[in-house]
Amino acid sequence: MSGVIWKFFFASAAMWMAPVAILYAFNHKILPGSSELSSSSQTLLSGFLAVLSVNLVIVFYIIMAMKEPSTSQPQPDPAFLADAKASISKPVTTKRDDYVQDRNKVD
Repeated sequence: MSGVIWKFFFASAAMWMAPVAILYAFNHKILPGSSELSSSSQTLLSGFLAVLSVNLVIVFYIIMAMKEPSTSQPQPDPAFLADAKASISKPVTTKRDDYVQDRNKVD
């Protein structure tokens, strides 16, 4: 279970850091060729690559999740089962039954 949490943590961190790093690199002209682009082209390309990076992280996370071994059969919560069995054995009263009982008391 703890491996799943770490994978989720790293995927979440990458989903936050990758677009910020791409936007930072474009705005500070760190990437090669980014200084030759016009301001509007630089904005469009950096935004497109930032969105693409988030989608790549999501795809990577989905692939990692699909490679996880699945459990044989899901097991229901024992407390939930006990409550469900107890609620089945209780008699159920409806509003109509309550109304009929109240009406009979008045008569």
